Amino acid sequence: MTRSLVTGAAGFMGSHVARRCLELGHDVVAVDDLSGGFVENVPEGAEFREGSVSDAAFADSLFDGPRFDYVYHLAAYAAEGLSHFIRRFNYTNNVIGSVNLINGAIRTEIDRFVFTSSIAVYGTNQLPMTEDLIPSPEDPYGVAKYAVELDLRAAHEMFGLDYTIFRPHNVYGEHQNIGDRYRNVVGIFMNQVMQGEPMTIFGDGSQKRAFSHIDDVAPLIAGCVDIPASRGEVFNVGADEPTTVGELALLVAATFDADPDIRHLEARNEVMDAYASHDKARRVFGERQSVSLADGIGRMAAWARERGPQPTPAFGEIEVLRNLPPSWRNQLAVDDA
Repeated sequence: MTRSLVTGAAGFMGSHVARRCLELGHDVVAVDDLSGGFVENVPEGAEFREGSVSDAAFADSLFDGPRFDYVYHLAAYAAEGLSHFIRRFNYTNNVIGSVNLINGAIRTEIDRFVFTSSIAVYGTNQLPMTEDLIPSPEDPYGVAKYAVELDLRAAHEMFGLDYTIFRPHNVYGEHQNIGDRYRNVVGIFMNQVMQGEPMTIFGDGSQKRAFSHIDDVAPLIAGCVDIPASRGEVFNVGADEPTTVGELALLVAATFDADPDIRHLEARNEVMDAYASHDKARRVFGERQSVSLADGIGRMAAWARERGPQPTPAFGEIEVLRNLPPSWRNQLAVDDA
């Protein structure tokens, strides 16, 4: 039987990829440190191992048993804006953790390492972003993701480690941690609406993103190992049509039958428009029916209502306070009070 390791499997994207791997007949070992995920997200049928892949001893132990055919690496702390202020945490989790797994994959000669990167690697680039553009990340999160991409290429050249890299963007859906105040704007909006709070937007809300439902992303990641043409390639994956953050807020409010109560905060330093071309993915994986934004928001809203509003703790390891957005700084003071 095909044996696969899926990291971040109690989190959002990882839990969906683990489930899809099980549906494909894989024997799945699901790994998560539960720092941002929930054990109930781990799909039934997977063997769960709790621990952090940034811990070298734990990461090494994962490869001590029967050989994995594939490693799907989705564990990360994907807060682009916050990554400027948690640089050490960002690189430890998103680079060192990845390198620990790559070492294990090389030593045990797995068949394919599937890495979930991000369109954050592009930075401010021409639109729509295409895979042939030279990455120019503008935040430490994007830098970390691109560093791992480069390391995978180096590992292939030196050791023959095969890989496939995906660059998803603004993915949302069921199992997302809606209590994380620093990332995943769809979840943030839903949590705020359910708590009767205004939806907060940095700047005027004209930023454009192509919000992508998880069902447009997870099947491609899980199934790529069965597509020979995906070997050694990089793919953008997600929705085609961009939407402004302001338009998203109106849609979320309407889905919850709530008045669109919006509070604009001071703009932060971020890429204003970020959306990608998926022509390459369509050529390799074929045409697929995508989930519309209205349908996807409806599905996630139904799940979020059932789960209920969640607490939003402040990040406890801020390393640099200089230029921290005032709303985040103020919340730190409230939580410390």
